[in-house]
Amino acid sequence: MADVLVVDDSSTMREIVSSFLSNNGFQVIVATDGRDGLLQLRANPAIKLVVSDFNMPNMDGLTMAEKIRTELGNQAVRIVMLTTEDNPQMRARGKAVGVTGWIVKPFRGDAVLGPFKKLCGMS
Repeated sequence: MADVLVVDDSSTMREIVSSFLSNNGFQVIVATDGRDGLLQLRANPAIKLVVSDFNMPNMDGLTMAEKIRTELGNQAVRIVMLTTEDNPQMRARGKAVGVTGWIVKPFRGDAVLGPFKKLCGMS
């Protein structure tokens, strides 16, 4: 089982994504924004994948990704943005800070299940 951190300020999205992943063999931890995501990642070093929204209060997803790479020094965790934002400049910024993938909402679990398992070393 792989640990996945789902970071989204929307309780509905957190529930949709975390329930789908839990039902498909992932151990899921949730966070409400980027700051909470960093706290959860510090407390749970076994996390292999972070699935994060971009637009959140307190700390957005790309800032969190940057801090994961710089402040936490974690280069191993995979980071996937799950967002309504499909701006090429944001994608480029994400790539520059170490974001592994970019998924535009709505969340389609069946479409990402295989890639998420691969990112977590499950297949």
